[in-house]
Amino acid sequence: QVQLVESGGGLVQPGGSLRLSCAASGSIFIIYAMGWYRQAPGKQRELVATFTREGSTSVADSVKGRFTISRDNAKNTVYLQMNSLKPDDTAVYYCNANIRRAVLSGRDDYWGQGTQVTVSS
Repeated sequence: QVQLVESGGGLVQPGGSLRLSCAASGSIFIIYAMGWYRQAPGKQRELVATFTREGSTSVADSVKGRFTISRDNAKNTVYLQMNSLKPDDTAVYYCNANIRRAVLSGRDDYWGQGTQVTVSS
């Protein structure tokens, strides 16, 4: 089993900041990619920012310059520092990881339970 546990969501005023954390645990051989997606009401889930195993990042244009993704490989944890938050950033934020659980197993996508981020005055 693999678990992704998220924390750090909440209510913040426009212009404020939040930091999300996601820790992966369980039967993990290799983490190929790990990052964040979000889904606003009535919209499709979209990529926010993600790391590949090699260390490259992908960041959505809508959050570039405001959000920063970082990681702690020793803890299998990724962070999302969100600054200058806008009402349009309101969504449920999901952690995602692409993981191989054992040497001879395939790669699978895992998702966290989601954490609500609400930006409102």
